[in-house]
Amino acid sequence: MKKLSREFYTREDTLQVAQDLLGKLLVVPTASGERVSATIVETEAYLGAIDKAAHSYKNRRTKRTETMYGIGGTAYIFFVYGMYFQFNVVAGEAETPHAILVRAVEPLENIEVMRARRIAKSKDPHVKMPDKNLTSGPGKLCIALGIDKSFDREDLLGKKVWLEEGKEIPKNQIVSGKRIGIDYAAEFAEKPWRFWVKDNLFVSRR
Repeated sequence: MKKLSREFYTREDTLQVAQDLLGKLLVVPTASGERVSATIVETEAYLGAIDKAAHSYKNRRTKRTETMYGIGGTAYIFFVYGMYFQFNVVAGEAETPHAILVRAVEPLENIEVMRARRIAKSKDPHVKMPDKNLTSGPGKLCIALGIDKSFDREDLLGKKVWLEEGKEIPKNQIVSGKRIGIDYAAEFAEKPWRFWVKDNLFVSRR
């Protein structure tokens, strides 16, 4: 399938980009070149300087947030809870620090690779992990797809990680609601800037 163009990511309307990411394929090949891919089924938009939930609120610039100021179509990876990486897509033109968190994906290619990675990271290596639990959250999907801090600042038009055209999600199948885990963000905690595919089993929360 065709990779998403730079123009897809650099549009001004980050909320629309977040919705349009639903149904797209996230592809992270293995070291040996095997395709490991999944369909994006849940996203959250973070609107930079105005958004109290964004790392770049008030144009904050730190070593961690500098990636957000890059051109749309750049991967932004951060570490949370001392345990998990999270994969984000930078949106907009350079110096516009908007980002979209990919919260959940549905496995498509090489699910057995994802399963092995998730089990290897679990406390019980003999656990039977339901497929719907493999990638139903931002930390889970990064483990399953092998995404870590080394992916930060990667060009999503490059060869290490990229997004492809997948399937079109009809508007009546897209649900929106409050973002998760941002109670500190005052009135921005109520913004319906989380989007997901209706009734999809891999969505992190319904």
